[in-house]
Amino acid sequence: MNKKSTYLASKPRYEILDGLRGVAAIFVVIFHLFETYSPDVVQQIVNHGYLAVDFFFVLSGFVIGYAYDERLASDKMSVKDFLKRRLVRLHPLVCFGALIGFLLFYFGGGPEFEMMADTKWYQLLLLLVIAFTMIPVSKGMDVRGWSETYPLNGATWTLMLEYIANILYVFIIRHLGKVALGICVALFAILTLTLTFNLDPFNVFPEYGNYAAYTVIGGWGIDPAQLYIGFTRLLYPFFMGLLLSRMGKFITVKGGFWWCALIIALCQAMPRIGGANPENFWMNGLYESVVILAVFPMVVAMGAGSRVTGQKSQKFCKFLGDISYPVYITHYPLIYVQMGWAHTHQDATIDQHIMVAISIFCLAIALAWASLKLYDEPVREWLKKKIFS
Repeated sequence: MNKKSTYLASKPRYEILDGLRGVAAIFVVIFHLFETYSPDVVQQIVNHGYLAVDFFFVLSGFVIGYAYDERLASDKMSVKDFLKRRLVRLHPLVCFGALIGFLLFYFGGGPEFEMMADTKWYQLLLLLVIAFTMIPVSKGMDVRGWSETYPLNGATWTLMLEYIANILYVFIIRHLGKVALGICVALFAILTLTLTFNLDPFNVFPEYGNYAAYTVIGGWGIDPAQLYIGFTRLLYPFFMGLLLSRMGKFITVKGGFWWCALIIALCQAMPRIGGANPENFWMNGLYESVVILAVFPMVVAMGAGSRVTGQKSQKFCKFLGDISYPVYITHYPLIYVQMGWAHTHQDATIDQHIMVAISIFCLAIALAWASLKLYDEPVREWLKKKIFS
């Protein structure tokens, strides 16, 4: 059997980093549950849940570099096999998330989503087929009114960027040395600052007014402004994560997982700094700059340098790592359902809203675990045998 065609066994995993990915994914779900309600609510509670995306990209750069740099450089893995391996890892759940969004689409309607009532089933079926290919759709195919590139499952936009990062890595980025990577990290840090400090050097935000008001939130569309936000959020974190893996200098902390998990939780749970007063928006931009440029890389270095002790902690990290990707890629169709319920039950009591939110959260975790065990793992094993044997 050709050595390059085999499905190489994975290198030892960083258990803490797996667990931290799960912590961040869970906070994404919590953030979206609160986002259903008024902006004032989400600004006061888990306002920065969206920063999980930036943390995911740091982790992605680190893990990709750790897992594949040596194999590709030593010719133990071909470019073709790398791409196939990444496709097997990511794409089954991309398809499954789109299918969940397709099946639940009409349950997420409401007064604020008038376009949904006019959407035909065959339009949804076309969107499902397109979603399976990962091709982003334009505003002309919008069925919800949010200008999402993947309207059946909005969270898929980050996977599009992940695919692009993987392609750039295997063809270009992996050939860069540490100095070149460091220069890229510095340049892309400046790009991050253009968002966090509300700068517009390339004149992509004129029609958005104050949209990019001292925050990195955005990236789910394909107009120039949204693409700029999306790629800016990808570039610094991914390159920084890759540079960290190349440097190999980590931070060892006793109880590393718990300290790292606490930092990630606090970063995402932090209210909007400076409140709603435009004169204080720069404070929020400063906060996000520090978190993305410094705190997240530090946490990854701590997670890589520390070890999990105790069987229960190891099992907990493994569970969080196992559900991290499934919960992220399958939860958002459930959020659409929660939004539809909230819009059609505006007279519901606070207790009822809390109960629905808790139910959606529990359902998201259960769906993630079920999709992992009953669908993702069996499908990936089948694909490995078909593609790599």
